[in-house]
Amino acid sequence: MEPPKLTPEARRAALEKAATARRERAAVKERLRSGELTLAGVLELAEHDEVVGGIKVKAVLTSLPGLGKVKSHRLMERLGIAENRRLRGLGAKQREALRSALS
Repeated sequence: MEPPKLTPEARRAALEKAATARRERAAVKERLRSGELTLAGVLELAEHDEVVGGIKVKAVLTSLPGLGKVKSHRLMERLGIAENRRLRGLGAKQREALRSALS
């Protein structure tokens, strides 16, 4: 499969949009690490914000204080959340299970 043919201006715009999204996702994860934002807050943001909705659940969980890769993996496994699931792809029951497991 070949990438789409873009004009130099369209390519530049797409690259800038991607860089902005990466910065925004990194900022959300940093706010989680610092305790400024809660998991419930991130789940709420993900419902309305496309960029935040694109963050993988695993990345959000490992950003939480006290949860590393192993604990977050076990939690996701126990709750039936796939490794590659993104926040916008979580079902209502999965969101509620995450909230209750981490409250």
